[in-house]
Amino acid sequence: MTSKSLMDSHVRDKIIADPDVLLEDQDIMRALVAANEKSMGGNIVDLRGIAMERLEARLDRLEDTHRSVIAAAYENLAGTNQVHRAVLRMMDATKFETFLQDLSTDVADTLRVDCMRLVLESGAADDDPAIGQMGAVLGVVEQGYIDAYVNRGRSSPVRQVTLRQIQTDDAGLYGEKASFIRSEACLKLDFGPGRLPGMLMMGAEDPHQFTPQQGTDLLTFFAGVFERAMRRWLS
Repeated sequence: MTSKSLMDSHVRDKIIADPDVLLEDQDIMRALVAANEKSMGGNIVDLRGIAMERLEARLDRLEDTHRSVIAAAYENLAGTNQVHRAVLRMMDATKFETFLQDLSTDVADTLRVDCMRLVLESGAADDDPAIGQMGAVLGVVEQGYIDAYVNRGRSSPVRQVTLRQIQTDDAGLYGEKASFIRSEACLKLDFGPGRLPGMLMMGAEDPHQFTPQQGTDLLTFFAGVFERAMRRWLS
């Protein structure tokens, strides 16, 4: 008495020769398990099938986490490259006027922000002849304004980098682009002894470009480089 195989001989030989290919295919294994459960009837609980479903769900979660980690790593790398290119562009300037012009053009484009403004508190820094050459990128405010703007009236210490979403029509800081700015990065600057603090502001039309949940390491580094460059120019 002979029996005829229902499977194509070529496919059957291939599976026997390399069964790992079959085992690694989740759709095929899921179909086989379902067929096995169906053949056993509805009154029998297949613990192996239940365990397999749970393992598959856990594997899917691990794969999603893995993809998220990889995406975050690439995003961090891209952000690091942007900041490094912006720093190199600032260091290219041989004149103070060029340094300021680059800040609102090439540097802003490299960092992919829609507006960059340098804010200085009034006081001893007002008498510096270099300040008058800063052009439209500069905003001069009264003493104490920076801390009040960043903290919005709160008494807590001011962080060096503050990221947040905003909506304002006040042209005092962002000029004609103020009504389009939806998120900002405020970088508080220390220009050294004898000088009042400053603030570098980055504004973006995208409300999600700067949010409090984001890391600030790269912007802290950028602020440190900018502080040192400004000290050199103001001296």
